[in-house]
Amino acid sequence: MRMYIAGEWVDRDDKIPVINPYSGETVDTVPRAGVEDVDSAVASAERGAAVMRGLSGYDRYAMLKKAADLMEERLEDFAKTLTMEEGKVIGESRMEVSRAVQTMTGSAEEAKRLYGETIPLDGAPSWTGQIGFTLRVPCGVVAAISPFNFPLNLVCHKVGPALAAGNSVVIKPATDTPLVALKLTEALLDAGVPVEAVQCITGSGGSIGDALVGDPRVRKVTFTGSRDVGEHICRTAGLKKVTMELGSNSPLIVMPDADMDKVVAATVSSGFSNAGQVCISAQRIITSRDVYGDYLDALTEGVEAISTGDPLDESVKMGPMVRAQDAARVNEWINEAESGGARTLVGGGYSGAVHQPTVVADVSPEMRISCDELFGPAVAVTPFSDIDEAIGMANDSNYGLSAGIFTQNIDWAMRFAREVDSGNLMINSGPQWRADLMPYGGLKDSGMGKEGPKYAVEEMTELKLVIYHP
Repeated sequence: MRMYIAGEWVDRDDKIPVINPYSGETVDTVPRAGVEDVDSAVASAERGAAVMRGLSGYDRYAMLKKAADLMEERLEDFAKTLTMEEGKVIGESRMEVSRAVQTMTGSAEEAKRLYGETIPLDGAPSWTGQIGFTLRVPCGVVAAISPFNFPLNLVCHKVGPALAAGNSVVIKPATDTPLVALKLTEALLDAGVPVEAVQCITGSGGSIGDALVGDPRVRKVTFTGSRDVGEHICRTAGLKKVTMELGSNSPLIVMPDADMDKVVAATVSSGFSNAGQVCISAQRIITSRDVYGDYLDALTEGVEAISTGDPLDESVKMGPMVRAQDAARVNEWINEAESGGARTLVGGGYSGAVHQPTVVADVSPEMRISCDELFGPAVAVTPFSDIDEAIGMANDSNYGLSAGIFTQNIDWAMRFAREVDSGNLMINSGPQWRADLMPYGGLKDSGMGKEGPKYAVEEMTELKLVIYHP
């Protein structure tokens, strides 16, 4: 496929192959953009921002709603493309496309609701009849940098609110998974989005990322990815607005009164969907000693039932990781934990990019499989004695994106809600639960700012205060 810059679909002699992670075959190629392409894209986006600023909220709503309708019509093509370039099973890909349609639909609705507010200036002792109110205005050019693991829905979480707020947007999709973002760009243009209001530039972050985020014409950067890259972007971006959705090693606390069937089902779904390549995957399973053995037995049985293989096969439950080297890294961390005294109860092997679903028990919190972000199909199970120890272990991390607890005890549940340092807190659910309309974001090294169309629109606008003096 070609990339979209300055109102044209363009190619370059230097190509990036897009590889099917299961078969190793080349699905397609995309151009390898250079710094000069970034300059062209941003210059065009600046003109597009001026056009978007002049559109009414209803006009922006209509374009985004039409784009959502086109995505719905093209669901199967989007889903197959997603599976072939990313590796998630086809059922999960269809679900992602459906979620992306809802994200875009929600963004469309928010285009109608850019509220200001009146300011009660008569509360000031110096008031002499002034009237104050606020206006929300677009930032201008938004750089949207997305990861490989949800290459459609996470792009929509950036592009939809950016356009709804009256901005233009430069999409920089992940190098491994650019195709579905390019198809989204086609749908946006087919829906009537102004030709310079959206750009989609393909290339590695290492070669074009700094030029994009550091350009002073870019007034907002929204990024989902690793903590280290996010910190680098913040240092490079300079004085502009940023939203950072970064990593995690999400804890799931299993209290002694937990419903074991529900806990196991939540661990399987939260820990192994998309081969564990989800920033809010259940990674650290902090389990009461009172039920530790029963939980491990039930979880082993549940994980053994996860079938792996070709993600286009409707019967397969888990596909490959995005790259073979990532499967090798996950395996290295598992072996490292075993050498430190942990036990692998199920899985533990890999072939190519397909890593077996794995349960590692008796994990010490300082082991890398627990204290770092694994981002792969394995869970690390650690016992605890009481609620104080469980909360302490959950908080013993630089991350704080999502956490879960299973309990019927309201006191334990409320202590968890008040005391665990996390942006998203799930009671009687795994940490991977997300509704696309909710405010979503992390604490500590997991980032800053919120996604979810309503909240992202606020992040992508500036607030102006107007005072009328009589």
